Amino acid sequence: MLKKSFVAIPLIIIAILALFFHLDIHVIDALTLDSLTSYGIHIQTWRILFEPVLGLLLYFNRSIYPLQELPITLLWIMVFYISLSLIKVFKVPAGALRRQKVLRFLGNLPLLIGIYFSVFVVILFLPLPNNTIVNNTSDEILVTTHAHTEFSHDGLISQDKMWEWHKRNGFDAFFITDHANHKKTLDFSSRQKDGQFPLDPLIMVGQEHSGSNHMSLLGLNCKFETKGKSDSLIVDLVHNYGGAVIINHWFDGKGNDKEFYKDLGADGFEIENVGKELYYDRTKFKDLKKFCEENKLLMIGGLDFHGYGRACGIWNAFQIPNWHQMNPDEKEKSILEIIRNRDQSRVKVLMYQDRPFYSEDNLLFQPFITLVNYFRTLNFYQVLSWAIWLVLFQLLWNFRREHFIPMHKRMALTGLVSALFLVALGLYYMVRGNAVKGYSKVFAEYSSLLLTIGTVFMVYSLLTIYFRFFRKLKINT
Repeated sequence: MLKKSFVAIPLIIIAILALFFHLDIHVIDALTLDSLTSYGIHIQTWRILFEPVLGLLLYFNRSIYPLQELPITLLWIMVFYISLSLIKVFKVPAGALRRQKVLRFLGNLPLLIGIYFSVFVVILFLPLPNNTIVNNTSDEILVTTHAHTEFSHDGLISQDKMWEWHKRNGFDAFFITDHANHKKTLDFSSRQKDGQFPLDPLIMVGQEHSGSNHMSLLGLNCKFETKGKSDSLIVDLVHNYGGAVIINHWFDGKGNDKEFYKDLGADGFEIENVGKELYYDRTKFKDLKKFCEENKLLMIGGLDFHGYGRACGIWNAFQIPNWHQMNPDEKEKSILEIIRNRDQSRVKVLMYQDRPFYSEDNLLFQPFITLVNYFRTLNFYQVLSWAIWLVLFQLLWNFRREHFIPMHKRMALTGLVSALFLVALGLYYMVRGNAVKGYSKVFAEYSSLLLTIGTVFMVYSLLTIYFRFFRKLKINT
């Protein structure tokens, strides 16, 4: 029998938000903002089973400004924790017991920050079971034109994992556009065409060139050198080989005027890029969109996937009838022809939408709004998952004193587990960095960061465990 039940109120709130204020998750056309009923959303089973954990992590991962919102969320957690702890401290009569509670409270602050940092790393670096797209069309296929493996200086994912990731996220084909390197992709593509692994999704060869602006050079199925060559010469060479050129994330303001790239002969611009921002300045968006329409330049969505960061939220839908009856060469040729012909009527930029748009002008209270909007997106099975886990938590809470170690000790153990996770991930990145030495630089950067923070946090957690488990605090009364 439940004692002091606190399950009912949160469950009622969750059910009301999900049922009466429901927010549909849907796929939109990024150029028109119209909802596309021909595309649906599949919610992974693992996510539903562990919805209170995975669902929240994924929803915050898909925030419009995740790198700003996640630290603000930590700030609010700290505010609530400090407030509640101070209330508990001052409820205790002044004296030795109050001093003990103050020491535990102060000792928990670094643990809380370290645990939250570990959760932050999970959100940004681990492949959680995110929602995926469902293509219900008969003649449209989903394509990526911008992605990086560990053979790029900023990539954290192997070629095989890149292929698996695109397959899991509903793509039919994708270009790998590693920086200043396409030979490794050419080898990978050749292995696929030789039958060493399935042809779906199809791997196509590209390269990202960092000239006056980053450019995706697509369709590089031969020896191709960019070192020391001007932008104009590179664009001409790509076209001579039958390839295409897309200007990447031009809207970040680091390149030349858009007219410069039109005169170079570029085939189009990325109109969105999830690796940069989910929504950049809409005035600049409208200006770029108008420019592309007036000059018959293709508008493409840039996934810009590096093996970490935001869950997949953008696809390019190419209208190609009889795709599944084509051989690999015909498939690649049909994609490149659409890009080279700049045929926007056969290309849609699809975006995943699960929350109302908001600007970054005032993000201080956005974590609360994000939390409310998360509950609004839940379906029946997700609400049921919340109900089961809340009841389980209630049962554990009621019997915690008889069967579980105290909270301050659990905090120390959780801190140690979090620290071990950071160290393990840092060691894994170190090993992978050595395996692709001379290519990816971020393995070394992240392994150094994770190992340093993880080691310091582990030492602190072990000291906390020692004092809380094995050494009784002597209090003079």
